[in-house]
Amino acid sequence: MRLRSLGVVLAALAALLALPAVHAPVAQAADTLLSQGKAATASSEENAGTAAGNAVDGNTGTRWSSGFTDDQWLQVDLGATAQVNQVVLNWETAYGKDYKVQISADGSNWTDLQSVTGGDGGTDTLTVSGQGRYVRMLGVHRATQWGYSLWEFLVFGTSTGTPPVQGGGDLGPNVIVVDPSTPNLQAKFDSVFAQQESAQFGTGRYQFLLKPGTYNGINAQIGFYTGISGLGLNPDDTQINGDVTVDAGWFNGNATQNFWRSAENFAITPSNGTDRWAVAQAAPFRRIHVKGGLNLAPNGYGWASGGYIADSKIDGTVGPYSQQQWYTRDSSVGGWTNGVWNMTFSGVQGAPATDFATGSYTTLDNTPVSREKPFLYLDGNNYKVFVPAKRTNARGVSWPANAGSSIPLDQFYVVKPGATAATINQALAQGLNLLFTPGIYHLNQTINVTRANTVVLGLGLATLVPDNGVDAMHVADVDGVKLAGFLIDAGTVNSDTLLRIGDPGSTADHSANPTSMQDVFVRIGGAGPGLATNSVVVNSNNVIIDHTWLWRADHGSGVGWDTNRADYGLRVNGNDVLATGLFVEHFNKYDVYWNGERGRTIFFQNEKAYDAPNAAAITHDGVVGYAAYKVADTVTTHEAWGLGSYCNYTADPSIVQSNGFQVPTGSGIKMHDLLVISLGGMGQYAHVVNTTGSPTSGTSTTPSKVVQFP
Repeated sequence: MRLRSLGVVLAALAALLALPAVHAPVAQAADTLLSQGKAATASSEENAGTAAGNAVDGNTGTRWSSGFTDDQWLQVDLGATAQVNQVVLNWETAYGKDYKVQISADGSNWTDLQSVTGGDGGTDTLTVSGQGRYVRMLGVHRATQWGYSLWEFLVFGTSTGTPPVQGGGDLGPNVIVVDPSTPNLQAKFDSVFAQQESAQFGTGRYQFLLKPGTYNGINAQIGFYTGISGLGLNPDDTQINGDVTVDAGWFNGNATQNFWRSAENFAITPSNGTDRWAVAQAAPFRRIHVKGGLNLAPNGYGWASGGYIADSKIDGTVGPYSQQQWYTRDSSVGGWTNGVWNMTFSGVQGAPATDFATGSYTTLDNTPVSREKPFLYLDGNNYKVFVPAKRTNARGVSWPANAGSSIPLDQFYVVKPGATAATINQALAQGLNLLFTPGIYHLNQTINVTRANTVVLGLGLATLVPDNGVDAMHVADVDGVKLAGFLIDAGTVNSDTLLRIGDPGSTADHSANPTSMQDVFVRIGGAGPGLATNSVVVNSNNVIIDHTWLWRADHGSGVGWDTNRADYGLRVNGNDVLATGLFVEHFNKYDVYWNGERGRTIFFQNEKAYDAPNAAAITHDGVVGYAAYKVADTVTTHEAWGLGSYCNYTADPSIVQSNGFQVPTGSGIKMHDLLVISLGGMGQYAHVVNTTGSPTSGTSTTPSKVVQFP
């Protein structure tokens, strides 16, 4: 809250007492007052008592006020398209000297109705003409050291009719909500698994939600595009005496393609003492209490290529066995038995000590910044989404303390199959969050997330497919957006960027409330031809990338060097971005290109593109092959731990890639525990990082390592 001199306070009080008690002045030329009582949002709010809605409540004794910076906005959703004829701004002491009044059909693309320069406060009555649903004041220059403050923001005109999007409602046909008394519960799990077990590129999407209680004697086998989660506020509210299983019988005991599934927010007491979770990429295991051991390998100990654990407590021992790489964050384990190539831990109680020079472990005592994924839960009979708070230097699980906040379901647009991008954008512009229920959503326009603290949460690997070359999603350079639990599948016409966080050139500091993307996955090809120049571009500062798999498909339908072309996996332009659990594979050029300062990565897993036709096709600047992880030459500060890159050049095994990692040298560059591997001799690496590190050779899949660079 801002503090003012006594004279200013008294002057403001006198002005307040002189104002009418209920309504601001209305000019005679205006039509119907459309804005009063409608949904209002703002770029910021000075404090809880100066919320955006105060400017449209018809009460001149309440006000909206912003943070004390320029380029602030106040927006009102008129609830339907309208012909707008007049806008009245009743300024408080902190007024806008230069500002614009704008109108929009979708809350994203704005047209100026009028620009005001040299304003002197008081009441501004503006005659305008425009049609749209959303009207906003965009402050350009403040007149005082404070922010922008309006007693009332009134919009007049004639409504033409589109009703608002409603929040809340049921969770759609593919969410299966059960409790311990649900009849034939085992049959429900078995039926979905029979459909999804081998449906790697199928269209089915399912989410099991388990109400709090104790479930006895079940074995929930989890197949493709299936999520299972408890509906308690804490994992121990939902107790499973049985098993939640992922195995690889469908693929002859090979678990390297057990992608796209999830488990979250319950406790499990395994029937034989050890639960099996034999997964590969894009299969998060979050917020789970295992009252026993955890086996990460398939039955028979076949190949496995995962995986990710966060915010979980495993009372017994975790046995990776054949798992080639794994990342575990902010958890507790009773023990960890082995590792193959790259096992990385941060903030894990009971984790093994670092032994990367002779083994596979990289261990950090804490995770520098983390925030757990939002999740759906039941408060009595009401659905809410819990949004965990940011943690710094975290170690161990976040529960049962559960710092954070809850958002009722009626503040979410519950998106169901058949919803259009226009409706989704309308809901966002109204100030609603998004809950995507399981399904596949074709988008003919970009989803635009413009409001700070918006939550976009998916269930059952909800899948967004951009059509006709549009980008799938843009997030504005605002505080605290949470993206979680969905898949973006590239369309058949090339998109420039499937997911963009922050506008190009973004400079704002979001360290107090960063945007995060968690369990957000990208796929180009595999389910059919797909094209995208960039998968994910991060322009905002301080973003947390917590578990992502960005995958240009190496198998499935629509796969070929140009058929599913995608040049870049992740491009980071923002500063102070942190990646925890970064899986990026098979891109035509750089898998990761990091251009921002002070970036940090904890765990990176990569395979280079299998289908590079020859060395010439990937030679650039005199270098053979694009590094899996490239830090731009201009960057002065960057640090990373536990990074692995593997080559499997099946189209031309004679390719010798120059290096897996390419970084500038200098005191601010610190790379820890790097390795490269030739998978069965299908191509080789000449070096690990820059020109440092022994070459790979032969067919033994023996890692070449660098413990510290430079």
